[in-house]
This record gives sequence, C-alpha cells and structure tokens, in this order.
Amino acid sequence: MTKRFSFLNSAIFIMAMLVLLFLYLPLIVVTIYSFNPDSVNSFPMSGFSLKWYQVMANNEALIESLKNSITVALVSTFLAICLGLPGAFLVDRFNFPGKKLFERVVLLPLMLPGILTGVALLNFFQEIGIRPSMFAVIIGHTTFLIAVIMTQVYSRLKRLDKNLEQASYDLGATKVQTFFYIILPSISTSLIGAAMLAFTLSLDEIPVTFFLNGVFSTLPLQIWGMTRNGITPEVNAISTVVFFASLVFIIISTTLTKEEGRRV
Repeated sequence: MTKRFSFLNSAIFIMAMLVLLFLYLPLIVVTIYSFNPDSVNSFPMSGFSLKWYQVMANNEALIESLKNSITVALVSTFLAICLGLPGAFLVDRFNFPGKKLFERVVLLPLMLPGILTGVALLNFFQEIGIRPSMFAVIIGHTTFLIAVIMTQVYSRLKRLDKNLEQASYDLGATKVQTFFYIILPSISTSLIGAAMLAFTLSLDEIPVTFFLNGVFSTLPLQIWGMTRNGITPEVNAISTVVFFASLVFIIISTTLTKEEGRRV
C-alpha cells in the first residue's frame, strides 16, 4: 500500500512538472532569445547581448504604447477601487433582494469572453455618443476590474472581526473614523493585492482594448502588430520586461494575501 501511494505521488508530481513546463517553457524561450545578439532566433546562440533592450528603449512607438498601457492601467485600477470598495461594503453589510444574484452578476465581466465584452461596449458607447478613445478603453477596463477589487475586498470583509468596529463605536468613534482607523487598515493588504492584480490584468488586456482604442495603441496591441510578419528581437525584449514586471506584481499580491490570511 505504501509503495502504491509513493508511486501515485511521484506520478502526480511528474504530471504537475510537465504541465508547468508546458505553460512556462515558451516564456523561458522568449526570455533567452531576448539576449540573442543575432537578429534571427536560433539555438545555440552565438553569444550574449543586451542590444535588443537598447533597440527596444529607442523604439518610440513601443515606448509610447507602454506609456499608454500604464496610464490606462493606473486610471482603470483607481476607478475600480473607487467603485469596487463601496460595492464590497454594500454586499457585506446589507441584505437586499437579489443579493446572491448580484454577487454572481458582478463577476460576469471576468467570466465572459473579452471579445464579447468589447463588442458589447463598442455598441453601447456608440449609442450614447462615446467615440473609441483612451477614455472608452479606461471605462471598458474598469468594468471587469471592479469584479477583481470587489471580490478580493469582500472576501476579506467577511473574515473581519466585527467586534473591532463595535469597540470603536463604544469608545465614541464615528463611522467615518472607524472606517479610516479600523476597517481600512485591516483590509489594506487585500486592497493593495487586488489593485496590483487589477493593474496587471489591465496591462495585458487585448480584446476590449482592440474594439475601443480608436487611434492610440497600447503595448499588447503594438506587440501584436509587430508580430504580424514574425517575431522581432525587440519584441522578445519587451515581452521579457512585461513578463517579469507582471510576475513581481503577482508575487507581491499573493504574498500580501497569505500574510493577511495568517493574521486572521
């Protein structure tokens, strides 16, 4: 019996490693080729060079699209926090008809295919007179980032000790003071983690941006356009930068969530 379980555990471990290899091997290859001194991707490489990172830095269109992506991600994340945080409090503190349905409907933008969301928003914006633009893209990103913020904060609020609030009220604090001095510090790590995750999702978004972008370009769209005729070396470089930046944000977000879970 022990040998059977040992074999089963080994088989599961090997399968898990193969799945991870399947998922991350392309990213590893892109990262390695970003240091290739040659303009043609080939292995083994003839050496090691950072010149494609310099080419990337001098590509004005690529840098401009990166700035656009960061701007959209920052503003969209901020708006999502402004709307998602009150929404989480609404669901956590009040009972109202259709509450369960509301909890599920708010997740729809995350569950629906991005192309469907993009087409729906494009048609809706045309009806109300909003032209494809950065403003339209920001609103489009905000719609699905609200769900990210709201679900993360709501899950933390459900675990928050309500006795802390009651003690604050008993000591004479107002609701506003209790929020800023008791509730907000208690949920801060979840909020920061959710914001980092939302920023990363916005930075990588393509379908919604494609339908709503108008005349400006974001980084994913710029990279997509550059790869129509093949992968260029600077695409490997910018993809590596975005990959590691996203990885850092995700690790920080996960770490904050775990630390908060230990304190609960």
